[in-house]
Amino acid sequence: MCWYKSKLLISAGLGFSLISGLQACKPDIKEKQTSMKYFDLKGFFRADSARLTHFNPLILKSVKHNGTTESKKLHIPNWGTELSSFSESDINKPAWRDSYSITADSNVIIYQALDSTLKTKEILIRKANGKVKSIMIENRVEKYVYKKKILLYKTLEKLSYFPDSLYLIQKSQTVRILGKNNYDIAGYFNQ
Repeated sequence: MCWYKSKLLISAGLGFSLISGLQACKPDIKEKQTSMKYFDLKGFFRADSARLTHFNPLILKSVKHNGTTESKKLHIPNWGTELSSFSESDINKPAWRDSYSITADSNVIIYQALDSTLKTKEILIRKANGKVKSIMIENRVEKYVYKKKILLYKTLEKLSYFPDSLYLIQKSQTVRILGKNNYDIAGYFNQ
């Protein structure tokens, strides 16, 4: 029995030494630092959605589809979903690091796509005293039948956001078989 305990202790000691040694041989893994080159649109709308959820403002929401309008006053149950079109236009992706030109001064930042295949074509951000006063985004997608240049669908989306005042989503879709649809969604704060 004594030999079993000593063998067990030796095995445990060797195992521990082996694991410790392997740990020491492991190369250092440094965390990737993802510095953002462009304005953090996703982070801005995540924070503003949380703020709006907390304050739960009454909104006059108007939805217009092909000329037919419906409006009602309501509290938005999920601001993250409501403003998802804005946050999905975030251009901070490693593959797009040099895909946008930047024009900026102390109050305005404009990002314009350099690659025609990118969905988000332009983002215009206005600030005053370091605070965002408005964000305007233009998204456009066109899909053609390869080689024949026959349009399958085309989507144009214009997004405007004025914190605590108005958000506006204007979307026009043309689908070859289904035709054209226009959507306008507007949310007016403090109504």
